[in-house]
Amino acid sequence: MWQIFSRFLALGLVSFGGPAAHIGYFRKTFVDELAWLPADKYASLVALSQFLPGPGSSQVGFAIGYHRGGLFGGMAAFLGFTLPSFVLLLLLALTSSQFMQYPITQGIIHGLKLMAVVIVADAVLTMFKQFCRCKVTQAFMAIMAAIALVLPNQWLQIGALLIFALLGSQLLVKADTGQSETREPLALGWGYLLLFSLLLLTSFIGLGGELGKMAADFYQVGCLVFGGGHVVLPLLQASVGQAVTPDEFLTGYALAQAVPGPMFTLATFLGAEMLPEQAFIGAVIATLAIFLPGFLLMLAALKSWHSISARPRIAAGLAGINAAVVGLLLAALYQPVFSSAVLTSLDMVWVILGFALLKIIKPNILLLVFGFAGLGAGLAFI
Repeated sequence: MWQIFSRFLALGLVSFGGPAAHIGYFRKTFVDELAWLPADKYASLVALSQFLPGPGSSQVGFAIGYHRGGLFGGMAAFLGFTLPSFVLLLLLALTSSQFMQYPITQGIIHGLKLMAVVIVADAVLTMFKQFCRCKVTQAFMAIMAAIALVLPNQWLQIGALLIFALLGSQLLVKADTGQSETREPLALGWGYLLLFSLLLLTSFIGLGGELGKMAADFYQVGCLVFGGGHVVLPLLQASVGQAVTPDEFLTGYALAQAVPGPMFTLATFLGAEMLPEQAFIGAVIATLAIFLPGFLLMLAALKSWHSISARPRIAAGLAGINAAVVGLLLAALYQPVFSSAVLTSLDMVWVILGFALLKIIKPNILLLVFGFAGLGAGLAFI
């Protein structure tokens, strides 16, 4: 267990760049260098993580740990990879309020909010190219964006995602696969699937108390994040965004970009901000709750991934969800990201220049963070 934990801790300290970069780090370390699993097995785990909701790169890391050391190996991998970003974001949440009154701090936060516009815009463009390749999926994206902007209600968004899954299973099946339905039985991990379902049902019924509601909200978000870590932004905004100020929410998102490890640790920052008197407990509950559903689904599907992926209607339904999720992220790009950050025409100039820099030069994320933080600090004195 120590070997698994230490290897993932080392990666958690240096894994900047988001989920795609994390998957590259994992392949180099665990396939090429350590040979813990063959390349085809690793590719299968990556494909499964893209199929299921949840934190994609963390699910791959959890599965590698599970492959190496069983359930405790998976837990060791998760703890090692997540611990650095958890600690950093908790410390930032605890100390940020002490410096908020200073103009330079407000300037840095403004700069980081402008960076968030650049990052989310890039994520929308990337996901649009990946998930919206035909007119049907593009229509799904546009309709979902309109729904999210006009009716910013968590339950309506969940209902819309389910509708797009059903529509996708009917409209996209032939275009996406052209295969016939398989009747191969599914060898699911039914115990894990039952636990996932019971926890989800409990989250809707309500556990009572502030901590119970927090756990329920973050668990529900973890059940719905399809398509990548950036999608956690609109879902958290709809679910718990009212419990913190817009500045705190977007600052947490920008800081989650700046630290190594999974973007889902935005939940760490928000959990601490939502319970300032019990910041550590709030951070732990929020973090565990948002990661847990993705891990339970990974455990449930590991043994039956090939038979699941061979079912065209399931894959087509997922394609419908992914297209709709792009619409959710597009709506979040406008509100709250763009509307809270771009206040002047000069702000828009910096966003355009930052986006061009990101697409042309492709700088390290840390350079982007320091650049926009420095820009914001400089603008505070103009």
